[in-house]
Amino acid sequence: MKAMYIKAPGQVEFKDIEMPVRKKGEVLLKILYGGICGSDLGSYKGTFAYFDYPRIPGHEFSAEIVEADRDNGHGLRAGMVVTCNPYFNCGHCYSCEHGTVNACMDNQTMGCQRDGAFQEYITMPEERVYDGKGLDPRLLAAIEPFCISYHGVSRAGVTEGDRVLVVGAGTIGVLAAVAAKAKGAQVYISDVSQGKLKMATEFGVDGVLLNDSSEAFNRKVSDITDGDGFDVTIEAVGLPSTFQNCIDAACFGGKVAVIGVGKKNLDFNFTLLQKKELNVFGSRNALKKDFVELIDLVKEGNTPVERIITNMYRFEDGAMAFHDFANNPGNMLKVILDFTKN
Repeated sequence: MKAMYIKAPGQVEFKDIEMPVRKKGEVLLKILYGGICGSDLGSYKGTFAYFDYPRIPGHEFSAEIVEADRDNGHGLRAGMVVTCNPYFNCGHCYSCEHGTVNACMDNQTMGCQRDGAFQEYITMPEERVYDGKGLDPRLLAAIEPFCISYHGVSRAGVTEGDRVLVVGAGTIGVLAAVAAKAKGAQVYISDVSQGKLKMATEFGVDGVLLNDSSEAFNRKVSDITDGDGFDVTIEAVGLPSTFQNCIDAACFGGKVAVIGVGKKNLDFNFTLLQKKELNVFGSRNALKKDFVELIDLVKEGNTPVERIITNMYRFEDGAMAFHDFANNPGNMLKVILDFTKN
């Protein structure tokens, strides 16, 4: 079967590898659609913190079950269209023992610390496989990034009536805005790209904020909130400057959720955290409950998740997809690879 590797920054290649052999307690899956996420793109560009070369990328996907144990206890059966939890935890570290499995101290996410789903067939432990409940498999491939955003919004405890600012209008930022709107918040989104902000307006946000300078950013925040700041700010980029934006834009007693992943340090006046009595939440990966809740939420049809998919490529054109995405970040949100047409 075919598998895609990121050999080195900027280098994508395909290899013929052996079909995986299913063990008891595992499910054999045929990949249907796979999404290129920000971490995959960062791995391609050499900017992602959690990646070793060479590696098969991909952890956002939908798949069809080819084989499963008859007595698997999860209702899984051949022909079922599913998605999966790609964050492998060790089960015995301090975090795992205390239930924070999404932040396992030895976490291995598919496509990052272990090979991912951009291959024609994979095996997965049956407890990580979730019924798609009839969702279009293209939408099902977008559930995982939605979970990342939803988990961050949940970490910050966003509730009805909150004023929320999402900094970063990429896929994760836009989906964080959608998740916050689903909880009844008033949501604004900020980015340096006017093109991304234009796309973000299609997702029901209450307003956009062009982040063309820190001075202009702070002035616009003050204008929008009458000088009070936002109840919740969500960092969805992974840059020092955007984390600083979130601290600056949060109200006194506000909350900051950090979803973005980066490599750079931030030198800032940390006393501002004390002065504002800010609550800062890290948000890593997602939990089974996030997947289950979002599959139901998207199935209800009340969230515009389908609009996040802006570009489709055949799996065999994956090198072109990565190249195009890296060179047109302002015009592309979710790039999907179609494994069904190979």
